[in-house]
Amino acid sequence: MPSTIPDIVISRLPIYLRALDRLAQEGHEVTSSHELGKRLGISSAQIRKDLSHFGGFGKQGTGYKIAFLSGQLRQVLKVDREWEVALVGAGDLGSAVARYRGFTDRGFRITHVFDAAPEKIGKRIGEFVIEPISSLKKVVQENNIKIAMIAVPAEEAQNVADALIEAGVRAILNYAPINLKTPEGVHVQYIDPVIHMQRMTYYLP
Repeated sequence: MPSTIPDIVISRLPIYLRALDRLAQEGHEVTSSHELGKRLGISSAQIRKDLSHFGGFGKQGTGYKIAFLSGQLRQVLKVDREWEVALVGAGDLGSAVARYRGFTDRGFRITHVFDAAPEKIGKRIGEFVIEPISSLKKVVQENNIKIAMIAVPAEEAQNVADALIEAGVRAILNYAPINLKTPEGVHVQYIDPVIHMQRMTYYLP
């Protein structure tokens, strides 16, 4: 895809895909930018403009075939395949993430869980046996894992990120409340619920 496509456009594509999947589950076969816009609170013009970056997916007056558009967006986002994911951190948050079942039907599968605490190594979280952080590089490289999630305390997150990047990971979802320093070519997304709550409280009376 052209590198000139704004990141904000890419960030909306998974939202469109989720809405399309919901429509399909409800038994719909065709939708329109107007209908998607009503569901998502995004203008129909914005949706059409976003999709136009990637080609013509619908016909004026007839809308979009949901199955086709979903398939095209999966190709654009490269989730028409399954990505193996490494999870670092087997505390309360990491354990919850490891048990979450919403990844597998959307293109991702956690395959390894790592932790640095000796007392956790060898114990199970659901289907996973916790592995030592010392084996991270070997496991990541042997399995060609490109995506990882970090669920460790803030003071440990940068060292974990450095180890993942050295092992070949190029996409990191960071739950730790800290901004990571990463080289060009490594994409990081942050999930910090407190930041989102602080943003919401601004609007409260």
